[in-house]
Amino acid sequence: MITVLAALSAAIAIGAGAFGAHGAPNPQAAEWLRTGGLYQMVHAVAALVLASTARGPAVLLLAGAAIFAFTLYIMAFGGPKWLGAITPIGGTLMIAGWLWAAWAFWRG
Repeated sequence: MITVLAALSAAIAIGAGAFGAHGAPNPQAAEWLRTGGLYQMVHAVAALVLASTARGPAVLLLAGAAIFAFTLYIMAFGGPKWLGAITPIGGTLMIAGWLWAAWAFWRG
């Protein structure tokens, strides 16, 4: 299931980036879509790599990327700006996922 979610996450990231490049209503929205798409794509690929060896970190990376990116996407499409206060929760989960992966790899 992690690999399915990671692949779907990558597809959404491409869509967000493409819309940001070609159809965003303003420069701020384009930047939010670009940033969200970049982080979501990087973490989707990382989750695919980790799925077979470190499932827990992969789940944290996907969850963090989803929270991070989707709050930006929602704001880009006119959602409330207070969602920007939630975005760092996603970043924190991504950091935790990377630290957990590092720990898992260090321990062998």
